[in-house]
Amino acid sequence: MIVVGAKGFAKEILHMLLVDLNYKKEDIFFFDDVSPELDESLASNYTIIRSLEEVKQHIKTKNNSFILGLGSPKLRNNLYNKFIDLGGVPKSILSKSAQINDHDVTIGLGTSVLSGAIISSSAKLGIGCLVYYNSVVTHDCQIGDFVEISPNATILGRCKIGSYTSIGAGAIILPDVVLGEHVIVGAGAVVLKDVPDNCTIVGVPGRIIS
Repeated sequence: MIVVGAKGFAKEILHMLLVDLNYKKEDIFFFDDVSPELDESLASNYTIIRSLEEVKQHIKTKNNSFILGLGSPKLRNNLYNKFIDLGGVPKSILSKSAQINDHDVTIGLGTSVLSGAIISSSAKLGIGCLVYYNSVVTHDCQIGDFVEISPNATILGRCKIGSYTSIGAGAIILPDVVLGEHVIVGAGAVVLKDVPDNCTIVGVPGRIIS
C-alpha cells in the first residue's frame, strides 16, 4: 500500500492502517516528491518513494494499491488522477470506530472516514473524500468527489455538497442546503441557504465573503 503524502494527515492514515486494518510495517510505503525534510521517525521506519517514475515501478513489481494521505481537495484530486494514470488502484479506509449506517450508504473509492465520524442512512459520498474525526453526515445527503469534511462538522438531512468543497471544523450545514463546487465553509459557520460555486462562506449565520 502506498500512502500518497508523508506528512501530517498521512501519519493519521498510517495509524489506521496499522491499528484498524492490521497492515504490517513492511507493506506500507509513502510517496512524497516535494518535501526534502520529513518526520525523522517516519523516514527511518518506512520507505519514502520520491518520484512518479518510482511509483510506476512499484505498481508494476510490488503492489498497485494506494490511499490518499493529503487533506486539500485540490491535491487529493490531482494525485488521485496521477496514480490512476500510473495503474494504481485507489482504496478507501474506514475507521473501526466510525459509525456507518448499513442502509443504502455509498462510499466512493479513495475516501477516508476517520474515528468518531457518523454517516447515516442513504448518504452518498463520492470518490476521494475525507470525513474527519467526529463529523456527521446525516440521512439522504449527497457528497461530491474530493470533499473535505473537517472535525466536528455536521451536514444535516438531504444536503447536496459539490465536489472539491471544504467544510471547516465545527461548521453546520442545515437541512436541504445545496453547496456548489469549490466552496470553502469557514470553521464554525452555520450555513442556512444555498451557496453557488467558488465561494467562501463564514460566520453565524453564514455569509459569503468572496
